[in-house]
Amino acid sequence: MDSTSDIIRQMPVSIEAEQALLGSIIVDPDSFDKIGGMITVDDFYLAEHKHIYSAFLAMYSKSKTIDIVTLVNALVEQGDRDETGGIQYIRLLAESVPSASNVKDYARIVKDKSTLRRLINICDEISTDAYSEEEEVRTVIDNAEQKIFDISHNNDTKEFRHIRDVLQNVYKDIETMSENKGAVTGTKTGFSGLDRMLIQMGKGDLIILGARPGMGKTSFALNIATNVAKATKKAVAIFSLEMSGEQLVSRIISSEALVDSRALRTGDLKPEDWNNIVDVISTLSGCDIYIDDTSAISTTEMKSKLRRLPNLGLVVIDYIGLMQTTANTDNRAQQVGEISRNLKIMAKDFGIPIVCCAQLNRGTESRPGAGKRPTLADLRDSGSIEQDADIVLFLYRDESYQDIGGAQADDSSAADTANTAEVIVAKNRHGSVGNVKMGWIGQFTKFRTLEEDLTING
Repeated sequence: MDSTSDIIRQMPVSIEAEQALLGSIIVDPDSFDKIGGMITVDDFYLAEHKHIYSAFLAMYSKSKTIDIVTLVNALVEQGDRDETGGIQYIRLLAESVPSASNVKDYARIVKDKSTLRRLINICDEISTDAYSEEEEVRTVIDNAEQKIFDISHNNDTKEFRHIRDVLQNVYKDIETMSENKGAVTGTKTGFSGLDRMLIQMGKGDLIILGARPGMGKTSFALNIATNVAKATKKAVAIFSLEMSGEQLVSRIISSEALVDSRALRTGDLKPEDWNNIVDVISTLSGCDIYIDDTSAISTTEMKSKLRRLPNLGLVVIDYIGLMQTTANTDNRAQQVGEISRNLKIMAKDFGIPIVCCAQLNRGTESRPGAGKRPTLADLRDSGSIEQDADIVLFLYRDESYQDIGGAQADDSSAADTANTAEVIVAKNRHGSVGNVKMGWIGQFTKFRTLEEDLTING
């Protein structure tokens, strides 16, 4: 047996399926419509089959009729006639096809064999990387997982669905909502007033939580993460690019046990504090909360790590401005734009909501009076964040400006704004926009719902 035969025998390939696929298109050109988005030139193993399929693509894009004569002419035009065996081989393909009606089955076989070959090549690359010992072990593993994930993701092609099929799914959702009138669908934040306005943090949603430093966005994000973990029993992943895991957990304990966060840091605890701490630690130990405090992490690394978590329900990221990107540009706005787009894709791929914190421009602090309340224009670094987000929330606490000695944001008394916060729903694809007033207990780094304060703008 010659070397070519050895390669064919050893590598996953079905020459018969490739021939049947090409022959089906020659016999019934309409077959191309059934498999055009499924098969690429590189899915074919034999070079002559690549040339023939490439000719099909060129003819199809120009709306040319496909038959034996026109195909041979197209191959002549692209200089591939001799490489494909000429008209004799084209006739053989047409005459030997079992049934053109099975073209999708042939395409599936060709695609599967192609995927297996790509997997073998990727494994060779992974082996080479491991033998070279030039990268950190964690980097080699992450790169390997990403390469294999890319194969799986690229192999998952979606086709048109008839509206009747989509209607059935939507009708079932409507039935469920009707049977549970007033109930919040999707993932709940744990703050009832906010949940009613948002309607849901849906599967695939990117939720941006923006605020100036000191407003409590990390605390609010942690409150949501803890609420979801306790209520759903699903895994919640927290990526902290600024604070250590120990600092985050200390905040969570403070907010859940209602123990002064400063007392946790100094050790000045009361006897009852210890009881509360022990109870909360017991509760949190039963929650699937996972914390990654890698600095300057990228979306690729995040995806690699998230794929290892079963039953994932929510991802929290603090914060987008510290994330790394592979974008080949020094323009920070373009870099953040790529990150936000990748986060949206990641949310959709995993089918979970992602809550991502974001810094706001300093301009909010220079505006007088009530103008300090943030707007979409205040999102820092990139307008793409607003475009990619399904929901944009802003945190605003009037008393924070009083605390730092700045001009009061409005003329209400300090007593009216003490221990309160506003969650401004600036964008909401699922429901209304407006303001939700929240309670803020700073010493516990905890937000709470104020049921009576809900302003809907539309």
